[in-house]
Amino acid sequence: MVSDIENIMYSQIIFRDMKTSNILLDEHWNAKLSDFGLARLGPSEESSHVSTAVVGTIGYAAPEYIHTGRLTTKSDIWSYGVVLYELITGRRPMDRNRPRGEQNLLEWVKPFVSDVKKFPSIIDPRIEGNCSVKSVTKLAFVANRCLVRHPRSRPKMSEVVDMVQKILENVETGTLEVPRRISSEEERKKKGLDLKKRLADLKAGEVKWIMWTGWRAKLVKTH
Repeated sequence: MVSDIENIMYSQIIFRDMKTSNILLDEHWNAKLSDFGLARLGPSEESSHVSTAVVGTIGYAAPEYIHTGRLTTKSDIWSYGVVLYELITGRRPMDRNRPRGEQNLLEWVKPFVSDVKKFPSIIDPRIEGNCSVKSVTKLAFVANRCLVRHPRSRPKMSEVVDMVQKILENVETGTLEVPRRISSEEERKKKGLDLKKRLADLKAGEVKWIMWTGWRAKLVKTH
């Protein structure tokens, strides 16, 4: 699926409605993008953005697009970061059925990302045993890179593709093993320090990671 997005970027097409319900799987579990009804051609070489009416799905749209109507290829990068956190946690980006402090996914994950002990608790239990905390932490790092407040500071989709593929290759070859039960206090401390370092690296990827909280902007819901 990331390759599909990369191809779209090269073609200067802005998908504008990146969300999990628009990602389909074929018989070989290959992910494909669907529903290009809101897609727009990207800006010309002389322009930095496309100005358009704000449409999309609440919880996925980039904050600068919501605020100004200015659309760039980096808008899709933000949305992909939301999708990654949705995969990591198993939660929807906006869920009014949850308690008030848990309704906005991006706001809810922030304190967990910065806490070594709490971070594993946000991982979807359904993926436990299929990958390590280390691999999920690396995926969260990619998500945070995509969710940088300033569009120009977000990575290109080609960079995102490289990062995700490296994580998948490590998982597929068994390089990242499922954590075993800790047998001693010394091992427990060592593992805690290692995870703390990884999370520190994750935070360093976006020191000024500020998530926009006003998700009640005038968006057009799509299904």
